Amino acid sequence: MTTGESVRVGKWWDALGSPALTSLADEDFLGPPGRPKGSRPEGTLLKTSLVIVNKDDRLLSETLDAVKPFIGQTLHEVLVVDASGGALEDIRLSHEWARWMDYTQPPGVGVTIAHQRNVGVQHAEGDVIVFTDSGCLPEDGWLERLLAPILDEGEMVTCGPARSIGKSVYSGDHWWKNADQKYVPMATTINLAFRREAFDAVGGFDETFGAAEDIDFTWRLTDQGYRLRWVQDAVVQHDWGTPERQLRRAFFYGKGECRLLRKHPRRLGEAMKNNSVPIVYALFLLGLPLTLKWKWYPLLLLWPIWRQRKEEFRWLVLGDHLMMGAGVLHELVRPGT
Repeated sequence: MTTGESVRVGKWWDALGSPALTSLADEDFLGPPGRPKGSRPEGTLLKTSLVIVNKDDRLLSETLDAVKPFIGQTLHEVLVVDASGGALEDIRLSHEWARWMDYTQPPGVGVTIAHQRNVGVQHAEGDVIVFTDSGCLPEDGWLERLLAPILDEGEMVTCGPARSIGKSVYSGDHWWKNADQKYVPMATTINLAFRREAFDAVGGFDETFGAAEDIDFTWRLTDQGYRLRWVQDAVVQHDWGTPERQLRRAFFYGKGECRLLRKHPRRLGEAMKNNSVPIVYALFLLGLPLTLKWKWYPLLLLWPIWRQRKEEFRWLVLGDHLMMGAGVLHELVRPGT
């Protein structure tokens, strides 16, 4: 057990004897690369663990309520890695069927999302690990569909969309609609599943990241030859929080994007193609002093405002993009802070 973690295990369901898990017996086992189907050691079962990392997000309670029916069916366990310092004790006590790990932030480390993800995987009992976030609610058939390519088709990594609950900067299908793609170049942990072997192959999540650690993780998976299977109908819904929280998140996303490109410079072209927003808005903010000479410079924002005219929260989207740009610049000037 590493520094900063302590374990409190609730009365979580022992699903070892459940019919659903028993059905994943030897003939259905999909081994790691190079091992033929059906070669699982005799008498063992394929287990799936859902890991949720959290800090001070009370929406965790709703997520746990929503995933509880999967226990003993599709899931062996749900493991919460919580850095709230006991603030969510009431949620822990009302969900004693879940395994709960209290995580203490190491001195000098402000954001421990990557650390908590690694701890969660290390302590999870599953052969297959599933990640989703606090505030996420699964739609019908979510977990079965997300796991089917891994259990039935030999895939190592799967991912799916997250629809916004209510209006947010992430409202609309254009954020998550990849229906024409079987594989995608990157994925986030809001809706992700993978075999433990894939995690081990890349050494887990990079703990120097405060945000975008999941993009870095899946980029490194693809660098190692793993494919990210997109499952369009394995959907979770997510509450992105208040506008203030969304803007704060955008700042950290910008910082993460900058760190990503510093670590993976050869992916700059790919990043610009997939999401140029953080870089373009960072350049805009960098050029603001030009307003002293060219008063019209801020009018450049009229172009993105017009393009975003069909967004539900177009002004919030603009603010989101500006905060991403600010995050990029902050990371350039004060990396890692």
